[in-house]
Amino acid sequence: MYYAYLLCCADGTLYAGYTDDLDKRLSTHNAGAGAKYTRGRLPVSLAYYEPFETRSAAMRRECAFKRLTRAEKLALIHTFEAGR
Repeated sequence: MYYAYLLCCADGTLYAGYTDDLDKRLSTHNAGAGAKYTRGRLPVSLAYYEPFETRSAAMRRECAFKRLTRAEKLALIHTFEAGR
């Protein structure tokens, strides 16, 4: 299983990525060994994710996340949190 995800950084910014292991990737980000963008914005928390059967599908969704406005990303996060 693969995942496209959004992280909320300590400075309030959002980061999009994909992985095959959400827990491990979140730990990697918070250890400062993840993406260059998140290293200076620690800690980060998982705000949203979607599961996919293939890596390519998760990568396509990550790209789609990056094209969304901040308001659209926050709306996704809000609906995700409401559904929990």
